Amino acid sequence: MIEAPHYSAAGASKKAVALPAALFDGTVNEDVLHRAVITYLSNQRQGTSNTLTRSEVSGGNQKPWRQKGTGRARQGSTRAPHWRHGGIAHGPHPRSYRLGIPKKMRQLAKKSALNARAREGALVLVDALEYEKPKTKDLAALFKKIGAGKKVLVLTASDSHNVYLSGRNIPDAHVMRFADATAYEILWAHTVVVELGAFVEGATKDETKEASDA
Repeated sequence: MIEAPHYSAAGASKKAVALPAALFDGTVNEDVLHRAVITYLSNQRQGTSNTLTRSEVSGGNQKPWRQKGTGRARQGSTRAPHWRHGGIAHGPHPRSYRLGIPKKMRQLAKKSALNARAREGALVLVDALEYEKPKTKDLAALFKKIGAGKKVLVLTASDSHNVYLSGRNIPDAHVMRFADATAYEILWAHTVVVELGAFVEGATKDETKEASDA
């Protein structure tokens, strides 16, 4: 059984909470994590780099000198790749770097990332962050009280617009729904702060799925 420290929304320490076994079994699959990170980073690439080939560079329409009799090596165009201002050989061109990953592998990667952070003691549970209006100061104070690292990922149980606005101006702090988080974002953070209700919802979904597969 893996436990995680528990705090109130104001940062007051509470009794540690046992994490749901459906999500936290202590297994960290490094191969799947590597695949998920590579896929995520590759999908962030725009693929807009472009270079001109010798056929696209202007000029070079005639031979720089005649074929024979000059004592120099024969040349066909001043826009060949080995000439200055010539075309680029084997350069990049617009393309898609997008990679795919199976759904079950993506889910396993996220589960492994959560287990990795929990084993390191970098996963913290908090009560529901119910802000009537954006409060960056309160969220920053919460990070300080729980001893959060430089990079903090806050995972909410549902869409919490005020929480998102509260963390938007804090450097290296990301706020998103627990369901939307990926393995890369969990591994990116030094501290993962999760609303208690998010885990309950995630555990219920996994248990329901396992029962239907049985």
